[in-house]
Amino acid sequence: MSYLFYLTQKESEQKQVSLRYLFLTFLKIGAISFGGFMALVSVVTDQMVEKDKVAEDKTILDGVSLASVLPGPLAVNVVTYVGYHLRGLSGALVSMVAVILPSFVLMILLSVTYFKLGNVTEINHFFGGIMPAVVAIIFSVAIKMAKKSVTDPKQWLICIAAAISVILFKGFYTTFIIILSGALVGLILYGKDNTMEQPRGRGWGKIQAIHKRTVAMAAILVVVFIVFYYFSNSRAYLDLLLQILVTFSGMSLTLFGGGYVFIPAIQEVIVDQLHWLSQSEFADGIAMGQITPGPILISATFIGYKVAGFTGAIVATVAIYLPPGLLMVLFGRFLDYFKNSAFVAAIFKGLRPAVIGMIFSAALTIGRGITPSWQSISLMVLALVAILGFKVKVVFAIPVAGILGLILFSL
Repeated sequence: MSYLFYLTQKESEQKQVSLRYLFLTFLKIGAISFGGFMALVSVVTDQMVEKDKVAEDKTILDGVSLASVLPGPLAVNVVTYVGYHLRGLSGALVSMVAVILPSFVLMILLSVTYFKLGNVTEINHFFGGIMPAVVAIIFSVAIKMAKKSVTDPKQWLICIAAAISVILFKGFYTTFIIILSGALVGLILYGKDNTMEQPRGRGWGKIQAIHKRTVAMAAILVVVFIVFYYFSNSRAYLDLLLQILVTFSGMSLTLFGGGYVFIPAIQEVIVDQLHWLSQSEFADGIAMGQITPGPILISATFIGYKVAGFTGAIVATVAIYLPPGLLMVLFGRFLDYFKNSAFVAAIFKGLRPAVIGMIFSAALTIGRGITPSWQSISLMVLALVAILGFKVKVVFAIPVAGILGLILFSL
């Protein structure tokens, strides 16, 4: 099968999902996905795999595997990969924007309130209800994925080993080692499976990583910026925006391991080197990133707003998410093309159970952060029974859990 025919076939498959569907779906997911990376991945799986059936478990797992070894925010990178897999480059960009938009809007509102009033409204009871439900959601999704993707005892061993490793050893390097180990074990155990398809096409020479239209649009934007810069009366402000763009873009492409790993590195640059925020302001910005749905690195919006107002918030947000998203698309293109290779298929037979093991461990890790109480335990059990036993949709489970938290924790 030639590469051009492969692309044509892929595009025909992508037409089954509209850009409108991707925007509305990820907008909704971005508005309810509290609890971090694995929580968002769990909601995506529940909505797009279980309910709408427009994607497969392996697509989500492939995205998680790829995002785990590339720089940038993990959750948004996975969403970008899913959007690209379903509708190409336009789908990737639409999905990225949609999943970030709810958190961006809320962070802007919180930032305005913070810098005018100096505090943030306490909503501990609401989130006290949400977090046990998030644990239940992650655990239920891991169970569903395991039923479909972990098909033999060897894969179960990989899954269990990955879960235990994440629990015992913290940090990005643990995740990176688990991903590489899963790939290596998969290659060793399944590399000689003759039932797998062999790679087709002529290989790397046929792959065009960047569309001509994308290059043309980027060139036009650069020209517009240069013209506007040299004929503008606000060069100092533009210099500041450019500094925000370069700073956050640079960090997004050099930091691995997701939002929590990013925090100390961003603090060193933003607080200690550039002095854009005080230590207390930075801590408050991270806290606001925690209470918003979606990715924790939406705190970049808060920083950009403090430094250069609303425009600075937009620039910082784009800079922290777009460069690694485009890198994800580039590598996703390679992955899609070579996924039929027996070599790559063997690797992913080891990678997928390793990722599922990490999802199981994420439920336990988040659960440890919840203060033990009869309310939180009751909400967790109730959410798990509702999702697994009564097939209650996650989109309803999360806000209902928040409302119940407001009631129960007030007793």
